[in-house]
Amino acid sequence: MATRRDKTNYYLDIAETVLARGTCLRRNYGAILVKNDEIIATGYTGAPRGRANCIELGYCERMRLNIPSGQMYEKCRSVHAEANAIISAARRDMIGADLYLVGIEMSAGGYVPNATSCSMCKRLVINAGIARVIIRDDRDSFRIVDVAREWVDEDDSLSNRL
Repeated sequence: MATRRDKTNYYLDIAETVLARGTCLRRNYGAILVKNDEIIATGYTGAPRGRANCIELGYCERMRLNIPSGQMYEKCRSVHAEANAIISAARRDMIGADLYLVGIEMSAGGYVPNATSCSMCKRLVINAGIARVIIRDDRDSFRIVDVAREWVDEDDSLSNRL
């Protein structure tokens, strides 16, 4: 007899399906916003509407410039999955919602190790009123980020002061 997939991994599986629409040659992410057991928005990594994406261009500018992960996002053509999900939903629907996030390394094909949102997406998540971010580590494992406690109270933007 088949076992039923737990609800958290069910939503993470959906976010993983969403990331298949991504156009990044480096890392693709999929995000879904869920509130009261209802999906309210989805988002994946991709160039802004109307602009050529990396798949169409055949190269990634950040890879071409050998920019390390987590740095100089302004050189990236893509809008991040979290941002795309957030701009697709009304704030009143996001307050108290959960954001499910899955990242895949395009070159290695596996899950992004220790995946998390970048500092800009963290700010968007905080301002959207999202309560938790659930991040996939592997097919069956995940981490839950309590946004208020871990991203607001433990403000990582202050740890980089000169």
